[in-house]
Amino acid sequence: MTDLETEPNPVATVEIIPGGPVHGSIRPPGSKSLTNRALLCAMFARGQSTLDGALHSEDTEVMIEALRKVGASVVAFNQGRTLTVNGVAGSHASPTDGTLELFIANSGTTIRFLTAALSAAGGRYRLHGVPRMHERPIGDLTNAIQPVLKGTIEAISLGGCPPVEIASEGWREGVIRVRGNVSSQYLSGLMMAAPISGQTTRIEVDGELVSKPYVEMTAKVMESFGASVECQESGQHNTAYTIAAGHYAATRYEIEPDASAASYFWGAAAITGGSVRVEGLSRNAMQGDVRFCDVLAQMGCEVDYQTEGITVTGRGLRGVDVDMNFISDTVQTFAVVALFAQGPSRVRGVAHNRFKETDRIGDLARELRRLGARINEHDDGMTIVPPQDFANFSGASLATYHDHRMAMSLSLAGLRMPGVKIEDPACTVKTYPNYFFDLEQLIGRSHHWRSE
Repeated sequence: MTDLETEPNPVATVEIIPGGPVHGSIRPPGSKSLTNRALLCAMFARGQSTLDGALHSEDTEVMIEALRKVGASVVAFNQGRTLTVNGVAGSHASPTDGTLELFIANSGTTIRFLTAALSAAGGRYRLHGVPRMHERPIGDLTNAIQPVLKGTIEAISLGGCPPVEIASEGWREGVIRVRGNVSSQYLSGLMMAAPISGQTTRIEVDGELVSKPYVEMTAKVMESFGASVECQESGQHNTAYTIAAGHYAATRYEIEPDASAASYFWGAAAITGGSVRVEGLSRNAMQGDVRFCDVLAQMGCEVDYQTEGITVTGRGLRGVDVDMNFISDTVQTFAVVALFAQGPSRVRGVAHNRFKETDRIGDLARELRRLGARINEHDDGMTIVPPQDFANFSGASLATYHDHRMAMSLSLAGLRMPGVKIEDPACTVKTYPNYFFDLEQLIGRSHHWRSE
């Protein structure tokens, strides 16, 4: 070996060991979406709030650390599952002699929610993150804020991407317009920022609204903290939200288990012909991703909705054509389940998935092909043609692109296919640090680990 040659860097992997049908019950950790929304509302409330069932993960820690830098007191108990938040309600850190630097890592909810909230609260801030964060567009959000902003806001990377620089004296009363087909988190961030501004704010959505259940969730969280949210709909693509002038009030808030995380365990039942009950969720859950079970039912699974749990029982799977715009965070789970169906499956309505932690259409397609599937990419999704013969599959090492959902969803293939190795399994720390441990407990056998 010459001085210029180097050995390839080993990659940490976990290999999922195939077995029979998966049977059992599990309670996933708290919802990331609810935790970060509740944290923001509690931060700008008057008094002390308590959040029960909170998620302890990288994404929520990023939010908590940012809120602490801005002036909130956040104390964790019960291994991070209980949080007390002393709200600032107008007394946040608003530097006049410099800019407050906030590191956001790759947390999309954190940067989008805080960009809107801090522009409404006032002050000078610079929000930045890891290199991938600086490739994720946020210009639609900063452009939407401009008409009501008393100050300046700019996404300074090419293509309207972070870092975001804010110099604000708050919002004036007015109308905000935002495109609805890029990310529902833009609209959610604007909605949650409105009570912080102290102004009555009307937000008009241009075009189709993606992931609408997440916006409905945002409104419910806001109302739990005392805000008034009114939705007006006229026609298929004409939606507006009016948030009355006021402020958030401290409260005790219960956070549901994460429905996006639950999809992996329901998927395990579907793929293996087993039966898995996820505790703590129901058909009436705030999170729209429980509707993933409806998709599994279309594929042939039995779904039993109870008051405090949802059980999926796997049956012979068939391919389906489904619009997953409303549950786009479960597309990767669905894609892996579709590998084991009779006939092709088509996913529609998720063009915005290309702008997540990774390109969740193109990169997902690449890894599914390693598993023997034939994939046709479309502008708004993909068609999945299952492998014709699993008997000749000899294993594959699957890249995760540092995307937690790629790691968790692709791991399910290993429940039926030998030699499936997931690279960089630690990336699940973003939303579910104990995922692989919980999967081991559910299936009753150990994974094979290879460290770096």
